Amino acid sequence: QVQLEESGGGLVQDGGSVRLSCTASLGRTFDAYNVAWFRQAPGKERECVAAVSWSGKTSYYITSTKGRFTIARDNAKNTATLQMNNLKLEDTAVYYCAAESALSDWPQCYSGMAYWGKGTLVIVSA
Repeated sequence: QVQLEESGGGLVQDGGSVRLSCTASLGRTFDAYNVAWFRQAPGKERECVAAVSWSGKTSYYITSTKGRFTIARDNAKNTATLQMNNLKLEDTAVYYCAAESALSDWPQCYSGMAYWGKGTLVIVSA
């Protein structure tokens, strides 16, 4: 049974920080998967915000999150995290963890990834 579960969302002030966690139960070892974080704001399409390769050596960020967000993973603990700093009002969204079987040690970040969590809500207030 494949499961991804996000945690750590909540209400945070503009300029504040929050750390999201993704705990995985994927049937194979966690290092067999590339992992990404997506978000979906009200009225907008889901977008990838960061991704990390199976080894953790390579990461990817979209322009709006680069320098503010940090994706990491601990394969021994089957967890991936997204540290979000200097949050802005436009970061308000439901954040999702996604995983895909890794064919290479390179981040994957696309809407068709195989496994998804149910999401955790982050609200950034003024």
